[in-house]
Amino acid sequence: MTGDEASKGSDDMVIDEYEQKQGNLVPDGFNSHYLKVYYGKLFPYADIFKWMSYGNDGKHPACNQSYFSRREFSFTLDNEVYLRFQSFNSMSELENSVKEKCPVKIDIGPVYSVDPSKRHAYAQSGDNVFTPVERELIFDIDMSDYDDVRYCCSGADVCLECWPLMTIAIKVIDTSLRDDFGFSHILWVYSGRRGVHCWVCDGKARRLTNEQRAAIADYFRVYKGNENSHKKVSFTGLALHPFLARSYTEVLMDFFERKLLLSQEIFSTEERYEKILDMIPDPDQSITSELRGKWQEKRRTANSKDDINVVRWEQLKNMLQSGKHKGLRRCVEEIVFSFTYPRLDMEVSKHMNHLLKAPFCVHPKTGRVCVPIDPDHCEEFDPTAVPTLSNLLEQLNIGGLRAEVDNEWDRTSLGKSIRFFRSSFLQPLLKSCKEEMESSYNAKLQQSKNSFSCAKCPENHVECMVTIITCI
Repeated sequence: MTGDEASKGSDDMVIDEYEQKQGNLVPDGFNSHYLKVYYGKLFPYADIFKWMSYGNDGKHPACNQSYFSRREFSFTLDNEVYLRFQSFNSMSELENSVKEKCPVKIDIGPVYSVDPSKRHAYAQSGDNVFTPVERELIFDIDMSDYDDVRYCCSGADVCLECWPLMTIAIKVIDTSLRDDFGFSHILWVYSGRRGVHCWVCDGKARRLTNEQRAAIADYFRVYKGNENSHKKVSFTGLALHPFLARSYTEVLMDFFERKLLLSQEIFSTEERYEKILDMIPDPDQSITSELRGKWQEKRRTANSKDDINVVRWEQLKNMLQSGKHKGLRRCVEEIVFSFTYPRLDMEVSKHMNHLLKAPFCVHPKTGRVCVPIDPDHCEEFDPTAVPTLSNLLEQLNIGGLRAEVDNEWDRTSLGKSIRFFRSSFLQPLLKSCKEEMESSYNAKLQQSKNSFSCAKCPENHVECMVTIITCI
């Protein structure tokens, strides 16, 4: 029996044994026993390794063989032990460590100047050489930051009524990253519970300084107030910035009127519509009093099919945009932005040393897998329908009766997410990395050839030029 066969038999035996104790039922949500099986059979170590290597795992002379080993991984164990600055020299080392420790959460940090697990040894030398040198540009968007504008859920809870807020965030940020900044290799991932994460993986993004990251984060900043402010968005000037204008016309207004206005019943109660009236700069209360008077009458229009939220929104919009009240045209835009515009955790994006949860982790509170989201079809994403630890193990057990497949995950609903990760993100990224590596190497080769032929080696020996490249 091979090692793989022995491992497979052992895992199946563990599953059967555990199920007998549980009455053949796979527990819902998160289960540490099944997490061990997940790491043993389904977690895509090879894909994570190839991604984090960015082409440096090959044999090309320009490959940086220490690149992956300088990447920080962080494990959170089920006893709340937090293991930072883990590093690995190979995919097998990463895989063996994850299987051994069975972390409930895996975070990924930056690439450091030296192996993070040996940072103390470098610190003793007296030289401050331990510093982050590369890190994906990352964004973290959490649904709990929208609690003041959603009424269906709060805190960690999410549902299909408020999830469009995450869809809006993906559409707005993804479009800007591609069109305004020229990034191409962008990965969106469901956090497993109440939000989304974004990884911008282009070489130029990974090499941004903290100051440059902060500038990009500030580019997306719109909210100025705090949780106690009546007005969180205030626009000045004659026109919106082109990025904001595009977001408003192409995404925000449509989602506000088509989805959120009805699903969140924004004007349905006095408490809710008063929050909106507070956003209108109306010192003499003439506008707000008129609108409040109409709404407190609680009379519906003659057409009973008209929803009260739609009616009140149209009344407010018509009054503010009529031109009768100077300086209030922008209020409609400000209200829509207040309810819909992405709310980023700015600090996560500004600093290279921030950690972010790895894709394909299992969220310990929900048992849901952190699967990639296709930004081109993000409206179709359903956070309540993603693979869970319990249903994946059920699918493995059922699939065990069928013919063998090359990958265990092909027998489960996780297969679709891994195939998407590979075809839409990883393969184009690695192709770009290879091209960038080859271009950089050829440029250095030509540079060394020119320098060498001037003074060093009239024969232009290749081995001499390669020696020089390594010193450039």
